[in-house]
Amino acid sequence: MNINQEHLIIFKTVIETGSFSAAARVLGKVPSAVSMSIANLEIDLNIQLFERIGREPIPTPAAHNLYQKTLYLLSEMNQWKQHALSLGQGLETALNIVIASELIYINWINYILVLEKAFPSLEINIFTAPQEDALKMLVQGQVQFALLFEREILDHREEFVELLTESIVPIAHQSHPLAQLEQVSMQDLFNFRQIIVTTRDNTVKPELLFSKMYWRTNQHHLALSMIQHGLGWGFIPMESLKMTDQDAKHLKKLNIQEFTAKLTYFVDLVWHKENALGLASQFLIAYAKQQHNK
Repeated sequence: MNINQEHLIIFKTVIETGSFSAAARVLGKVPSAVSMSIANLEIDLNIQLFERIGREPIPTPAAHNLYQKTLYLLSEMNQWKQHALSLGQGLETALNIVIASELIYINWINYILVLEKAFPSLEINIFTAPQEDALKMLVQGQVQFALLFEREILDHREEFVELLTESIVPIAHQSHPLAQLEQVSMQDLFNFRQIIVTTRDNTVKPELLFSKMYWRTNQHHLALSMIQHGLGWGFIPMESLKMTDQDAKHLKKLNIQEFTAKLTYFVDLVWHKENALGLASQFLIAYAKQQHNK
């Protein structure tokens, strides 16, 4: 059996036009070539595709059944050719992006929607990890991009563009002792357990650590769940609070003395400047910069 794309296109066109001669006109062929192609296809498949009664061929039930499969196969072939062409022009085989755990609820999906529209055949993989681990994944080449909070110290190999801002606020369950205080001192924070979102590497000291006692987790929603159950207090991004369920109404923002009500940070799209950038990576960076300059 030797069935190629041309056979499938001819079969599809005969079904849609209703005759060999009409299909020939659409395809720019002579009717005899179309008729011969269908006859060879029937021989290869050992199936009668058309009843040749009267002036026009009548599709058999088998032909109607194969027609839907033919549409799918031709679509897949066209996608394959387009993807192969893009690869030849420098498109990545896959684009891997890691998002810091605390940032999963910010509006990052719009950037993926734009990418998918521009490169529909591109495989896009989205991961989440604590900020420290996400940066490590980027440096080690496991991902091409990381979505991170701004950092005080930058690696010389990093390059980034600011996307938006996000604020984090100190919160506790309304039944927690800290929530009973009109004003919370630094000493109060020091005396109560803090829930920290950080790397699984216990040798790395967490950022924004104020308490002598703390529990670690590598997922922000796990931290939020522990805070909701009164197991400690912690810093939670504003967007996360907006997306939480009814339990969020039982959370209270802490009024800390000599401390801003919320901490606002830039959110950066970060990449490794020493890595080669494919078509999709270049497109994403250009789009991010365009949005930043609006």
